[in-house]
Amino acid sequence: MNIAKVDLNLLVYLDVLLREGSVTKAANQLSITQPAMSNGLRRLRDLFKDPLLVRTSDGMTPTKRALELKPIIREVLSTLETTIQPETDFSPLKSERTFRIMASDYAESTLLMEVIGRLMKQAPNVTLDLITPSDVTFHDVEHGRVDMAINRFEELPLSFHQKVVWYDTFSCVVNSHNPIVQNFNLQQYLDNKHIWVSKTGFGVGVGIDPKEVQKLGWVDAELTKIGKQRDICVFTRHYHVALQLAKAQNLIATLPSKAANMYKDDPEIEILTPPFDIPPIALKMAWSALLQHDAGHIWLRRLIAEVGAELSGTQS
Repeated sequence: MNIAKVDLNLLVYLDVLLREGSVTKAANQLSITQPAMSNGLRRLRDLFKDPLLVRTSDGMTPTKRALELKPIIREVLSTLETTIQPETDFSPLKSERTFRIMASDYAESTLLMEVIGRLMKQAPNVTLDLITPSDVTFHDVEHGRVDMAINRFEELPLSFHQKVVWYDTFSCVVNSHNPIVQNFNLQQYLDNKHIWVSKTGFGVGVGIDPKEVQKLGWVDAELTKIGKQRDICVFTRHYHVALQLAKAQNLIATLPSKAANMYKDDPEIEILTPPFDIPPIALKMAWSALLQHDAGHIWLRRLIAEVGAELSGTQS
């Protein structure tokens, strides 16, 4: 095959077709007519000698060959987009850019509070649009509609760039007058009621079934390993709510230590070491390959990494 005779626009067509799974939606994305997109699909089928997308009861389904091509085409186009993007310096003091960051309540409360303080000094006209995990999907980040995701992730798409901001241990937060403070052990932990805080991920917007222990996250997974289960009476998605409840009621909140330490100076709060082992968690920032070489994005990533290193007492 002579590559010089291949219309490279067809690769763009294929990328959008495989993402949307619909000729009509792909045409709308590219602002072309449906017949033009259908013609493009016909040419793609001729080029690759494969039907690529086959109509089934589930809609347009990609063939094995199409699934093999999908990451390759995305990488080629991503590299091309980066190559032809004009190189411009980023001036924090002059920039009026808006950065959209998906962040968990944990990341907002601990990391981003300090980041915002730095931004106000170094980039006073930059705006942060902080979005909750349930508001976005992996695709929003992958396509650059969201600049960055900061959360605790069990897994991420291979196409994402990522960096660990810090590792954090767990602590138990209770009211300082709670009797268990005097003799805190595993049995006391299990005999009391608990507050659970969501390990929110992308697109999570549904309730929790307390019986589905395997879905409750790190703390309950470790309890399950030793054949134990805690009595959870409150489920929340907000760390400050969990901390306030632990302070006001005889409830235990088992939280990442950096979140617990937000209340370390409160005389009504006691922070205790969990009476069983819980492995440290990693707070990560993740972003699209499309933004890897963007000057403003590079500056923001460095700032966040620096703040994270300072707050965790490490070097970035």
